[in-house]
Amino acid sequence: MNAKIADTLNFVSKLTLKRLINALKILASYYYSKFAKVSFIKGMPMSISFEPTTSCNLRCPECPSGLRSFTRPTGMLEGELFKKTIDELAPTLTYLIFYFQGEPFLNPQFLQLVKYASDKKIYTATSTNAHYLNEEIAKLTVTSGLDRLIISIDGTTQETYEQYRIGGKLDKVIEGTKNIVKWKKALKSKTPHIIFQFLVVKPNEHQINEVYELAHSLGVDEVKLKTAQIYDFENGSPLLPSIDKYARYKKNNQGKYEIKRNLDNSCWKMWHSCVITWDGKVVPCCFDKDAHYQLGDMNATSFNTLWTSKSYQAFRKTLVKSRSEIEICKNCTEGTKVFT
Repeated sequence: MNAKIADTLNFVSKLTLKRLINALKILASYYYSKFAKVSFIKGMPMSISFEPTTSCNLRCPECPSGLRSFTRPTGMLEGELFKKTIDELAPTLTYLIFYFQGEPFLNPQFLQLVKYASDKKIYTATSTNAHYLNEEIAKLTVTSGLDRLIISIDGTTQETYEQYRIGGKLDKVIEGTKNIVKWKKALKSKTPHIIFQFLVVKPNEHQINEVYELAHSLGVDEVKLKTAQIYDFENGSPLLPSIDKYARYKKNNQGKYEIKRNLDNSCWKMWHSCVITWDGKVVPCCFDKDAHYQLGDMNATSFNTLWTSKSYQAFRKTLVKSRSEIEICKNCTEGTKVFT
């Protein structure tokens, strides 16, 4: 069976009746809010991102973890906080994205927490730079029940790879990938679905075809090309690709760069998902990397109370009234479409 089809069927297998009903409530709430210009929410999030840690072994540019530029504290997600949250959300939660900032495999409890969510039939995904996938960890990753493993590989030669993944070793990425593929076969496991994620930037755009060839040779299931978010994009950047379809930004009549997508007064993510930092802070989405827009704290309240709180509702109302007022939205290329 085609690997993408198998992954889709695996995801569909997680959809209980209660989760489907919840999804319909969220969908209806979103469209009503969007067209009526109000903040209305019924149902719980279908997807959340949980941050295992803000720590990272690499120093990638355009990444707060890599630049060590956070104003919020660095730390590790604790099991008690995670399990309390998952226990509350599991009946309606379909998808758990197990990353935000940092390298997930640096958290020593990471795979235990993955298994906890997997045992509740939640589709689990994570993203890694693959430097810690030795034989033992690779085997534990497969047995944890992780459904999707995204491996960042932004070059097919060390020279190119290290221009963005500063401090990284391509041979470690390849070794880690081989270990996962090996243990999937040894354990006759269909998961995790392995994805090579290739962040297209100027230094590596000439290797796009090569990453597909490398993925195929290693037994990787899928390759995804991703556009790069640039923080100070107005005056351009050496990272901006010359291939227009892989650039989030375009040059305007004044010779400055601007984001391609119009900033619509809507955001699907604010109705169906959220991000929880390692220390329990709930923020709107993955663009709030430094947690400036804290909408609640899982250490202080239940998620249900937080999800429908006045502060969350006020934030959603601002989105449908005047999204341009929200700073993190100004560099956003996602979130306006339900089906992409």
